[in-house]
Amino acid sequence: MNGSATALVLAGVSFILTVIWGGPLIRILRRLEVGDSIRVEAPERHIVKVGTPTMGGVMFILPVLLVTVLLNAVSLIGLSGVGLSVLVPMGAMIAFGALGSLDDIRKLQRRIGEGMRARNKLLLQVALAAVLAIALRELLHVPDMYLPGASTEFDLGLLFYPVAIFIIVGAANAVNFTDGLDGMAGLISATAFATFGCVALLQGQTFLAQFCFTLVGALFGFLWFNVHPAQLIMGDTGAMALGACLGVVALMTGQWILLPLIAVIPVSEILSVILQVGFFKLTGGRRVFKMTPLHLHFELSGWSETQIVQRFWLMSLLFAMVGVALAVL
Repeated sequence: MNGSATALVLAGVSFILTVIWGGPLIRILRRLEVGDSIRVEAPERHIVKVGTPTMGGVMFILPVLLVTVLLNAVSLIGLSGVGLSVLVPMGAMIAFGALGSLDDIRKLQRRIGEGMRARNKLLLQVALAAVLAIALRELLHVPDMYLPGASTEFDLGLLFYPVAIFIIVGAANAVNFTDGLDGMAGLISATAFATFGCVALLQGQTFLAQFCFTLVGALFGFLWFNVHPAQLIMGDTGAMALGACLGVVALMTGQWILLPLIAVIPVSEILSVILQVGFFKLTGGRRVFKMTPLHLHFELSGWSETQIVQRFWLMSLLFAMVGVALAVL
């Protein structure tokens, strides 16, 4: 079986595993009263989401880890070097998922939609991203950067480290801001991972592609329960894990310059927050958007939740296709 066929089979396996254990997980979270809280200033329609089980990211994280470890069991115990590259994106998923879990637990304790202090969380994210950047450079020897239409790798030298840290931390927070409406973060993340999975296949990075499609299948299984009206929310546990992992995958392909295209919605979400905060401070209280992240602006403008999710996903699909086209130039 060739790499692409295996990747699709793994996507199907992870989807089935996620759907099978999704129901019991939701019942466990409800019994533990792991209910979501919302921001005080959030739109009124979000009140119905209060109490929805959160920390749902474990629903897709665990099946992905299980499938990936079993698939690479031989190489992971040192009998072969093939497949060891998956350790880094797996490590990103576990580490940032754990950090996200701490943030979710803090929110549950405070019950006001606010978790860890932003400064503390950012410092921990940078520290974790630095470790991942070193692993990418020193252990995997990933390509520094490819530009569309250029067949040669661009050497960034020591600049690779701050670039990689920025990408991983930025992606983790961008996906986190995107996780505000039922199904949106899952759909958009699945699209991005499928896109980079295709890029990895074209580059001959079979194990990375299989990891990406395993994650896509698990995300589809998660969406079985997360589409509107959501039965659970991925929370920071899932969103931060997905974002950091996406940043690592983009860096492993060397095509990270295309990440703002392939992940256009998460990038737009985090940029809207930065622009809003900066403009507010510079003008003494004026705003660019009605509310940020960006999806809240459209929600307050009269778009329904499903309209926002579907339209944002369509934009994500369009830009993802452009990203693949540029990657194969």
